Amino acid sequence: MTAENRPTLWQALRDPRMTAILLLGFGSGLPLNLTGATLQAWLASVQVDIKTIGIFSLVGLPYLLKFLWAPVLDRYMPPLLGRRRGWILIYQAALAVGIGTIGWSAPDRAPYVTGALALLVAFLSASQDIVVDAYRVDVIPASERGLAAAATTFGYRSAAMFASAVTVLIAARLGWRVAYGITAVLMAATTLATLRAPEPAVPGRPPRTLADAVMHPWRDLLARPGAWGFLALLLLYKVGDAFALSLYSAFMIKGMGFTLAELSIGGKVNMTVSTMIGVALGGWLYLRWGMFRSLLVFGVGQAFTNLMYMWLALAGKKLWLMVLATSVDTLVGGMGQAAFVGFLVSLCSVSFSATQYALLSALASVPRVVMGAVAGEVVASVGWAKFFVVTFLTAAPGLALLVVLREPIRDLAAREAAKGA
Repeated sequence: MTAENRPTLWQALRDPRMTAILLLGFGSGLPLNLTGATLQAWLASVQVDIKTIGIFSLVGLPYLLKFLWAPVLDRYMPPLLGRRRGWILIYQAALAVGIGTIGWSAPDRAPYVTGALALLVAFLSASQDIVVDAYRVDVIPASERGLAAAATTFGYRSAAMFASAVTVLIAARLGWRVAYGITAVLMAATTLATLRAPEPAVPGRPPRTLADAVMHPWRDLLARPGAWGFLALLLLYKVGDAFALSLYSAFMIKGMGFTLAELSIGGKVNMTVSTMIGVALGGWLYLRWGMFRSLLVFGVGQAFTNLMYMWLALAGKKLWLMVLATSVDTLVGGMGQAAFVGFLVSLCSVSFSATQYALLSALASVPRVVMGAVAGEVVASVGWAKFFVVTFLTAAPGLALLVVLREPIRDLAAREAAKGA
């Protein structure tokens, strides 16, 4: 698709599909902290012992393993609202009931009942994520995928902040039962977005058997020109960014001596806001620049902004520099995320989008999961300043591979644009 044929920003934002993506992103983000940080706060407030609280962290496993049952959601179609919206509606309704039920549990008297309910909600939430991601793949045209990533991030992070900060404030005043009950009502309200969301213009055809739903997504991926290079790029593109942020809190507290209050406002809140702005800006630029240019410019930016933490490590404890480094790094990282999601989505076929997106996003998450263990060893060996130089250098292989794959990526973008047209 040429620049002249791409929709304007205003046209893209007015698209009802973009509104649907924003609201469905909110529905996806709402349950996340209710079984994570918010639930931990509840457990701690009623004096549940720390070992039990630690065990509760395992309820997040469905988010890591969701690719295992994604083929079922590709294969089978609910009896209402189509292949994607039908499943989304089912999971939203089930989540509203599950969240409300957790509020009626008593973690101080029966913690494992609360744990079982939390695990169920996490499973339902991960399943909802599968179909919301698949719906975004199916419904959004290639040129608008960066903006769709921005809309999803805005909705998701806004809901996650509500479920962590606002829910805890409600609980402090009115109790946990009311807090979870209000969130359950809000979850139920997201079904209205699903009912009004438009159907994909070209709905995918479900696989004929469950075995096909498991095997065909892989065959479809690997049959594409440049497939192995694309999979390697998924692993390498965000490595430097993931490496630098893997010990962010430890660096700010142990390395620089910032207080928890300074880290909370200057770091964590600032990081969330900067990322949301970055994803929005990245989505707009992706709309103008296209896939390869966006990936290259943002990837180079991600590498160089890691060096701002080196500056902070050398300069010593300076709150203004911590805020500046965090703002710039996560702003550019958010821009890279918008382009990266656009690239990831372009690898998915509408017939297998639930399974393929779950598989590819799991592959892309490997650096974020693995790099923390490596980072600790590097910091112990070379110190914080040199560590961030190392993170800058680890971005180089992904950028080199991106340049090597320049023509296959442009061909991929052209094929996607042709399908959209």
